[in-house]
Amino acid sequence: MNDSSRTIMPHAEKYPPTGLQALILCGPGSSFPTFTSSPDENPKALLPIANRPMVWYPIDFCYRTGINTSEAIKTGLNTDIYLTSLPLPRPDVLAPKDLDHNMGTAEILRLPEVKELVDSDFVILPCDLVCEVAGSQLLQAWQVKSGSLLSSLEVNHVTNGKRSRYSRGMGVWYDTKANTPIKKEETDFIATTSLDKPTMAPATESIIPGISKLVYSTPSDTLKDVIEESSGLPIRHGLLKAHPRVRMLTKHRDAHIYIFPRWVLEFVEQNERMESISEDVVGWWAKASWQRGLAEKLHVRTICQAQKPDADSHDSPTSENSQGARDLEQALWSRTSTMTMGLTSQQLRRVLSHNESQPESEVPNILAYVHSGSSQKEGSLVRRVDTAQLLLAISLQLARLPSLEETGGESVSPYAHARKVAYPEGVKSRTTITKQDSLVGENVTIEEKVAIKESVIGTGCQINEGAKISGCLLMDGVVVGKNCKLTKCILGKRCVIGDGSILTDCEVQENLLVEAKTEDKDNRLMSSEGLEATEAEMDEVLQDQDAEADDAVME
Repeated sequence: MNDSSRTIMPHAEKYPPTGLQALILCGPGSSFPTFTSSPDENPKALLPIANRPMVWYPIDFCYRTGINTSEAIKTGLNTDIYLTSLPLPRPDVLAPKDLDHNMGTAEILRLPEVKELVDSDFVILPCDLVCEVAGSQLLQAWQVKSGSLLSSLEVNHVTNGKRSRYSRGMGVWYDTKANTPIKKEETDFIATTSLDKPTMAPATESIIPGISKLVYSTPSDTLKDVIEESSGLPIRHGLLKAHPRVRMLTKHRDAHIYIFPRWVLEFVEQNERMESISEDVVGWWAKASWQRGLAEKLHVRTICQAQKPDADSHDSPTSENSQGARDLEQALWSRTSTMTMGLTSQQLRRVLSHNESQPESEVPNILAYVHSGSSQKEGSLVRRVDTAQLLLAISLQLARLPSLEETGGESVSPYAHARKVAYPEGVKSRTTITKQDSLVGENVTIEEKVAIKESVIGTGCQINEGAKISGCLLMDGVVVGKNCKLTKCILGKRCVIGDGSILTDCEVQENLLVEAKTEDKDNRLMSSEGLEATEAEMDEVLQDQDAEADDAVME
């Protein structure tokens, strides 16, 4: 692999394997009605974010983390250049026969195909995740704090002869107001309590200081309903008794990044009423660590007891396990920007011994990494892109990243493009493009007197003479007519904007023809094809109206 290809595809680098699997869950895209009205033809997972398909971002996250065997529940893997050029091993497509558009995320974990697939601890990601934070940092923080590292290394004497019996889970939350705030963006209410301080100070770049114990989690809308019904915020005495000091956050959002021990599959199986991972699995699990009797009702203790390894199995590890332990241990030493970098074996044991497993009577809790907005810097974006507003805002934010061509191949973000204008030969003279905040894709033709500012132009677009485009996202194959003026718009694939049209804050459906000289604002322009009433339906309505009129006369 030469240097140029390495800079274009940073995820092609070799990363030490983690031993974890990943599930990337993709929904139909009901929050994008303008662009996913036909999810079989235009799935949410392939909507472009800064000229890359949405699902490319979580797949890239897996490659950068060292999870090279991700299983993506999605469609269209072979339809986009960014996805077809993924390095080997490529993600597999899993399409369970009973999967439908209305199935909850927790219900997916009960599907036979998924249960057969997952045979280790695993990571769950949404297809709409954009995360610049290194997944290796998240995994290593989880390993150190959950005790799973000890199980992986098969090191019994690290914790004075007591192996870690349970593995905690971990989720990620981010501050919605810290980076590109969006009005009315969904948030979650979470409550956390601090963990014991480590015996050694973590490295400066470590995320371990941001790890806490999750004790309560629910969507803010659900909380508002509870407050209205109760005329206040009800707080159980058991929570304050177990955790006198609780930190409550209201402006953060669940990133839907979950690192789960495999026993969570059994947890979901035993609790059939659970439909959502974020609201049910994580929410009830968090409360089970302190609410009296809840762990028994949820079968947590029974499941964890069943997951305990036999004493003989870890006193005499097989040569295969020992080799795997040595490989993982070496992988830990080889990682950069981690807490364990440069520590001796004795120092590592001191760190891990402080985080030995919880007593048998205690429920393994779920951890929370709260991505602080106050400390965010370049290259630390964590965001879900699940609305049209976010699709536009995050695309424009990524467009502001300096290209690898400008920085000499180095970038703080893994999402920097190779060049700001991918096909300069298609740009005519006397044209203005603000490269510092714009992206122009491959095979784009731009005629004279065109002005493009703070916008993302997709592959194969045609911008005709005199057009003015500001703060817009154009998907692939869009045609913009002469002297059009577009401001803060999202244009779907292959739509055509007629000459002289003026659109502001509009969404235009794919393949739609907008007539010349159309003026519109704050609107969704969609085709009415298939929505018109048939002649028979109209006759039926007229007959009903006549019948009602006759009844009224008779009365």
